[in-house]
Amino acid sequence: MPTIAEEFLLLSHDEHSGRMLYATQPITQIALVGAVLMDLAFCDRIDTDLQQLMLVDPAPTGEPALDHILGKIVEDKNEQRSIRDWIDRLAPEAERVRELSLQRLIERGILREVEGRFLWAFSTRRYPMVDDKEQTEVKLRIAQLLMSDDIPEARDIAILNLADACGLLHEIFSNQELSRLEERIEQLTRMDLIGQAISATIDELRAALVTVVPR
Repeated sequence: MPTIAEEFLLLSHDEHSGRMLYATQPITQIALVGAVLMDLAFCDRIDTDLQQLMLVDPAPTGEPALDHILGKIVEDKNEQRSIRDWIDRLAPEAERVRELSLQRLIERGILREVEGRFLWAFSTRRYPMVDDKEQTEVKLRIAQLLMSDDIPEARDIAILNLADACGLLHEIFSNQELSRLEERIEQLTRMDLIGQAISATIDELRAALVTVVPR
């Protein structure tokens, strides 16, 4: 089964161009390292509360992207860092996480890698879908989560948080549908501590970007 980080990449995948939407934007990078922290929590490698993120088990998970971030946490000697602190600290690792996650999606037979050229000089890389089953499945899970009163799975709440924080819900729903689902989205996204920290970090980044835009 794909990791949360891999499912996040699938949500941000443009099936027409084979590229990732907003791949290099700081907001997406924050969400990607946050997704790995979610994965590590579900694997019982870390635990979190309102004040700090705690290492529970340093044993590798066998997933390269997760183990890359887990290694950074194991190396750190400061046990008082909050989730927000770790998201900020790990943000520079986002590109490596992206590369490792894309490679796993290729190994799983979900994506394939295609090299190309732009203006005959610059190399480019695309990742066309081999099978869109997994992408369709994660979108359907989000839709079912929001359009029903069913008790949600923790993993689906995590994916919803990431999609909401990065604006990817607009790739699934119309503006009218999102307006109608706003209360349900807010209710569910409050149920995950790491997701809340990701959203708060992204909100701060957006606010900072607004203040530096010339008027």
